[in-house]
Amino acid sequence: MIDPSYIAEILIPSDKLQARICELGAEVDRDYAGQDLLLLAVLKGSVLFLSDLMRCITTPHSIDFMATSSYGNAMESSGVVRIMKDLDQSIEGRNVLIVEDIIDTGHTLDYLVRILKARGPKSLEICTLLNKPARREVPVPVKYIGFDIPDKFVLGYGLDFVEKYRNLPYIAVLSPEYYT
Repeated sequence: MIDPSYIAEILIPSDKLQARICELGAEVDRDYAGQDLLLLAVLKGSVLFLSDLMRCITTPHSIDFMATSSYGNAMESSGVVRIMKDLDQSIEGRNVLIVEDIIDTGHTLDYLVRILKARGPKSLEICTLLNKPARREVPVPVKYIGFDIPDKFVLGYGLDFVEKYRNLPYIAVLSPEYYT
């Protein structure tokens, strides 16, 4: 059971999330029609987004996963990015679309883009569900953005608070009393 005291507000309700994800899928279809496409999900937070996005994309595609860490159990990124799980397949000569849950400071995506470009993809673009421009420290070229959000700690729909609350079907703001 979800403790409602953790939720300050519902920022993006489920129906609005799903509608925007299908719009993003249509944009991806338009841009990659008839091309080879690899959706590269950044674990763990982007799993729900990837699952729904790939169902909205009709262009044949494959998926792969990477896991990075820059937060640990902290509420803010440390700025030091570590790869915890690398790709299972080569991206050389392929169109790669990084699927991310949230872009905050930009350090993680900047690092990923640099290492992935060195692997020789045909193209490399970013699709994020949530974009937090007020926190950006490193510019990141994002092609597809679901929602720009304010500088608040969010959870739900794959995003966690100490590995919990990923299962919420909406994006919520964490109650301030839980900030450390």
